[in-house]
Amino acid sequence: MRSASISRRTAETDVHVSIGLDGTGKAAISTGVGFFDHMLELFARHGLFDVEAKVTGDLHVDHHHTVEDTGIALGQAFAQALGDKRGIARYADIHLPMDEALTRVSIDISGRPFLVFRTAFKAEKIGQFDTELVREWFQAFAMNAGITLHVETLYGDNAHHIAESCFKGLARALRKAVAVDPREEGRIPSTKGSL
Repeated sequence: MRSASISRRTAETDVHVSIGLDGTGKAAISTGVGFFDHMLELFARHGLFDVEAKVTGDLHVDHHHTVEDTGIALGQAFAQALGDKRGIARYADIHLPMDEALTRVSIDISGRPFLVFRTAFKAEKIGQFDTELVREWFQAFAMNAGITLHVETLYGDNAHHIAESCFKGLARALRKAVAVDPREEGRIPSTKGSL
């Protein structure tokens, strides 16, 4: 089973995460940020990844360090779980609807991290959660997972629905991109021979 665990401790956060890419969507998430926990649970369920995240952070300051550092650690665990990427599909894209919101997510598990994030929120907060932190998490995850990631919300009004379409879209696209293609016969999916 392709899996990995990462622990990351700073003066601002203490993060322990694990991910199993060939799981069933089980999630055990505890970050102290309710809406963020919900998004990570959706990520696990729709990616069919088994994800654990236990995070303590300086929530008395704000949610930023907790969200970003969780993205860093989960991205690192994702990259480690993939190993040399032998046999994977590598590319995937999806349009993910969530009620009135529609988000397009495209991925290349390239080893060349890059994020294009074209999603705007009409509200600054979802409950106590700052909507600008959605992009911060995607940035941290993409850079540390080593993926090229394009996220664009084509339309939507409700901030919760928009965020949910982004996280579910990422999960569904990653699920397709990490799938093993039997026609690859264990080869690296690149003419270069490495990713």
